[in-house]
Amino acid sequence: MNVATETKVLTAHVPLSLAEKVEAMAVRLERSRGWVMKQALEAWVDQEEERHRMTLEALEDVDAGRVIDHQAIQAWADSLGTDEPLPPPVK
Repeated sequence: MNVATETKVLTAHVPLSLAEKVEAMAVRLERSRGWVMKQALEAWVDQEEERHRMTLEALEDVDAGRVIDHQAIQAWADSLGTDEPLPPPVK
């Protein structure tokens, strides 16, 4: 049984160079421009949703006091190029 998916047309003005890249990719992949755009948009939305989730998680860590002192991070980073790098700081 084929389940129909509702769709909505979205329109966006993009730079000509980007449109040409999408067209070339569609030809190379033997897919429609719409398919390429849908794949790209899905990947971007997924990335942004994950970034938002991680931001909320990080803010929860800050609120709970699970942070590392800036000076400890700076000392560790400065030591990375030396003969005796410090171990990574822990919470």
